[in-house]
Amino acid sequence: MSFCIAPLNGQNATAVKADVGIILDYDTTVGKISKTCLSMALEDFYAKRNHSTMIVPHFRDSYSDVVGAASAAIDLLRNVEVMAIIGPQKSIQADFVIDIGDKVRVPIISQATSPALSPKESPYFIRPAQCSSYQAEAIAAIVKAFGWRQVVFIYEDTNYGSGLVQFLTEGLRQNNALVSYQSVISPSATNDQILLELYKLTTMQTRVFVVHMLPSLASRFFKMAKASGMMSEGNTWIIADALTSLLDSVDSETIEAMQGVIGVKAYIPRSNELDNFTRRWRKRFHKENPEMDRTELNVFGLWAYDSITALALAIERSGMTSPRFKKPASRGSLTDLAAIGISSTGPSFVPLIRNFSSKGLSGDFSIIDGQLLPSAFQIVNVIGKGEYIVGFWTKTYGISRKLKPDDDKAVYSTNKDRLGAILWPGQTAIVPKGWEMPTSGKKLRVGVPVKSGFTEFVKIERDAETNAVIPTGFCIDVFKEVMQSLPYAVLYEFFPFETPDGQSAGEYNDLVYRIYLEEYDAVVGDIAILANRSRFVDFSFPYTESGVSTIVPIKDNERKNAWIFMKPLTTDLWLTIGAFFVFTGFVVWVLEHRINKEFRGPRLQQVGMIFWFSFSTLVFAHKEKVISNLTRFVVIVWVFVVLVLTSSYTANLTSMLTVQQLQPTITDLHDLIKTGDYIGYQDASFVREFLRGMDFDTSKFRNYSTLQDYDDALSKGSKNGGVAAIVDELPYLRLFLDKYSHKYVMVGPTYKTAGFGFAFRKGSPLVPDVSRAILEMREGGNLMRISNKWLGEEGCRDNDATVMTSKSLTLDSFKGLFLIAGLSSSSALAIFLCIFFYENRVLLASDASIKQKLSALARVFDEKEILSSKASRTPTPRGAEAGQSPAISISYQHEEVFSSQDEGFSTTEPGTPIHHNAIGGAN
Repeated sequence: MSFCIAPLNGQNATAVKADVGIILDYDTTVGKISKTCLSMALEDFYAKRNHSTMIVPHFRDSYSDVVGAASAAIDLLRNVEVMAIIGPQKSIQADFVIDIGDKVRVPIISQATSPALSPKESPYFIRPAQCSSYQAEAIAAIVKAFGWRQVVFIYEDTNYGSGLVQFLTEGLRQNNALVSYQSVISPSATNDQILLELYKLTTMQTRVFVVHMLPSLASRFFKMAKASGMMSEGNTWIIADALTSLLDSVDSETIEAMQGVIGVKAYIPRSNELDNFTRRWRKRFHKENPEMDRTELNVFGLWAYDSITALALAIERSGMTSPRFKKPASRGSLTDLAAIGISSTGPSFVPLIRNFSSKGLSGDFSIIDGQLLPSAFQIVNVIGKGEYIVGFWTKTYGISRKLKPDDDKAVYSTNKDRLGAILWPGQTAIVPKGWEMPTSGKKLRVGVPVKSGFTEFVKIERDAETNAVIPTGFCIDVFKEVMQSLPYAVLYEFFPFETPDGQSAGEYNDLVYRIYLEEYDAVVGDIAILANRSRFVDFSFPYTESGVSTIVPIKDNERKNAWIFMKPLTTDLWLTIGAFFVFTGFVVWVLEHRINKEFRGPRLQQVGMIFWFSFSTLVFAHKEKVISNLTRFVVIVWVFVVLVLTSSYTANLTSMLTVQQLQPTITDLHDLIKTGDYIGYQDASFVREFLRGMDFDTSKFRNYSTLQDYDDALSKGSKNGGVAAIVDELPYLRLFLDKYSHKYVMVGPTYKTAGFGFAFRKGSPLVPDVSRAILEMREGGNLMRISNKWLGEEGCRDNDATVMTSKSLTLDSFKGLFLIAGLSSSSALAIFLCIFFYENRVLLASDASIKQKLSALARVFDEKEILSSKASRTPTPRGAEAGQSPAISISYQHEEVFSSQDEGFSTTEPGTPIHHNAIGGAN
C-alpha cells in the first residue's frame, strides 16, 4: 500500500481514504501492464489538485486461477471492506466474482470481454472494455470484402473463447458466409494434440481460419501451424482483438510463424497526452519488469488507467468512503461469503460508475449501462517483426483506408480495394481463394441420375471388366470440361442414383435432396434449377437455355381443300364486301339513270347493270362511260377500295397456298384447357407441377420417357390414347424437333425457367468458380461445340422455331376502308336527291296525295334527260319577273310527266321544251 500511496505528490493530508480492491494476474503480460497503469493513474489523478477523498488500492494476485480470484475477492470484501473491486481480467475468473459482487452489492469493474458476461444481467458489473462480440461485424466485413464463403472458427475451450461463436456465426450469415467447422482447443492441450487438430484442418476444403485465443495458447498454436505447413500460400488467418492487441508481448518466434496474418483490434486515437504517458509508462514499466524488454503499452492498460480514473471521480462526487456493510446478526456458523454482509451504499454509488463519460487516454471513454461503448477497429497485417495498419472498420463506413473517408457522402462499404496492400501467408500479395481441395485425397462425390430416355443428356454405362461407372452425355461432358478448366485439380467420382437392380432410385428432387443429406457433394445431369431445390443446395450458373414450351402436330395440308379460295376472308367480311358491291352499283345507277343511256332500258337490264358495273370493277373490266361528276367521285373511291381488297385477298391466298402447311393443331397451351385434351410430359420432370400450377386437370396428364414415346403419343392424338401436345423444357424439345421437325412444331409462349445447372452443397466454394468456368465456356464457344456433338446443330441455340400461320382476314382490318366508301357513296346519293327534289319542288308543293307525288316523282326520275348542245347561257326563264338576274338554262326533251288521269295536273305534249334554271328548278 505504501508503494502506491507514498509517491503521490501534492495529496491532501486530510483527504478521507477510500479502500478499493484490485485483482490481477501478476504472471501475465496484461496483469503487469495494468498494474503499472493503475498506479500511474492514481498518481496522475491526485497530483493535479487537492481532493476530499483518495483511493487506497489493495492489490491481490489471482494466480491465474478461478479459486484464487474468488478467494482474493472474499478477502477484500470481508477483511478490507472495499467499496469497489477492479478485476479480475479473465472472463472465467470474473464470472464467479461478479456473482459475489451482486450478492453483497459491491461494484465489480472488470475487463472480462466475454459476451457471456452481461452488465444488463448483473447490476453491479461494470465492463470498462469493449465486449468481444463487437469485433464479429468487423471480421465478417473482412470475409465479405475478399469474397470468402466459409471460415473455420478456432477458439480456446473457455468461457471467453466460446462466447464469440454465436455472434461471429450471425455476423457471417448476414454477409452471405458461414462457419463450416468449429475447432475447439483446450488451453491445457499438448503440442501433439494441437498438431493433430491442425492435421484434421488440412483435410478440409476451407482455408480461411479465424483464431480467438489468448496469447499463451495462440503462441503454441501458430508455431504448430507453421510446423504443419498451414502458414503457406493459399491459407488465410484472421486473429481476434485480444491476440492482436497483445502481439508485442509474444516472442519473436511466434511473430515469425504468424507472417501474413491479419487481425482486428480496438482503435486508440493518438494524442499528446497519450504520447507523454506512453514515454513515462515505458520507462517505469521496464524499470519494474526488466525481463520484459519487448512489451509495449496496449489498449487493456489504457482502459485500466481510464477505469480507475472514472472510479476516483465517482467516489469524489459521491463523497462516500466506506461501504458500511450490514453484517448478519449471528456469525457463529456462517461461511466466509455469508459473513461479509451487504453494502448499504452500493445501490446509490454504483449508478455513478455504470453511466460515466469523459475524455481519457483511450479516447472517448463512455460507459452506458455498465458497458463501454465500442469504437472503431484497426485492421493490421503481421509483417516482419511487427504489425502494419492496412485499414479501419467502423459501423458507419465499414472498411476504409482512413478512419473517416474523405468523401462526405461515403456509405457503408466492404470493398477490399479500400484497404492497403496486404502480404498474405507464403510471402505473396495474391489474395487467397479461401479454399483448396483437401490433401487427404478425398474425392468429390458426384451423383448422376439414371434414366432410360434422353440419353443424349446423361447415360450410365459400365466397364465390362471392372464394372466401373462410366457416365456419358452432354451434361457429363460439360461438367468434365468445367473441372478441367479450373485453376486447381479437383478429384471426383461418379455415383449413379439407382436401385440394386439398376433402375432409377427416385425423382430428381430426391436426387438433389441427397446432397442436403450429405450423401453426395454434387449432382451432375439434366437438373433444372428450381426455387424449392435451391433451399437445400447451391446451383451453378445455368449451362443450357431456359424455358418450358409446347410441341404439337402439324395440320394436314389444306391446299387440298376445294374451298380454300374462300378462306383468305372471313364470312362477315365476304358479306360486307357483297353488300357494298350492291350498294355502290345502286348508287351509280341512280346517278346515271336520267342522263346516261347505258343505264336505261328494260327493268331487268337495269338491275343487271347495277350488279355488272360494281362487280366488274373487281378486275377493272367496266367499260360503261359515266357522265355525272358525282358518279365519277363514287367510282374513283370504290376502285381504290377494290384495289386494296383484291391485293389483300391475293396476298393471303398466296400465303395459304405456300405456307399454310406449317399451321399447328393448336396455337396456345391454354387451348388445351378448353378442349380437355391429354397433355404429355417427361417422366420425373418438374413440368407436372408446372402444369398443375396452370390449373390443368391432372387426370389429363400422361408421362413418357423417350423421344419415341413422344412421337407415338402425338401421332395417336388425344382421342386415340395419345396426347394433343407435349410440354417440356427447351433442350429436350430442341432434341425432339431435330429428329421430327417434319411432323411437329413448337407453339405458344415460352415460359421462362432457369435452365440446367450443377448442384452443390450449400456454401460450397466450388460454385463461383464453376459458374465462372461455364460463362467462359459459353463465351469461348466450347459449350456450343459440346452441344452440337450431342444435341445436333440446333441443340442449344437461342433461336425459337417460328410457326408460320396464315389466318383469314377479318372485317376489323377494313372498317376504315368501308367507312370511306360508304360515306362517299352516301354523300353523292344525298346530293343527287337534294338536287332532284329541289327541281321538283312545285310538284312536292301540290295538293296531291303522297302516293300521287311519289308516283309522279318516279315518272320524272324515269324520264330521260338530254343535255342540249345549244343551251343558252343567258335566257330569262319563263315566268321570271323583270329585273331578276339572268340564269343559265338548259333544255331537254321531256316525255310525258303526268298522265291525264292525275287529278289536278295538266298534260304536256311530248317534245315540249321545259326550261330549268341554274339549280334545276322547272319554270
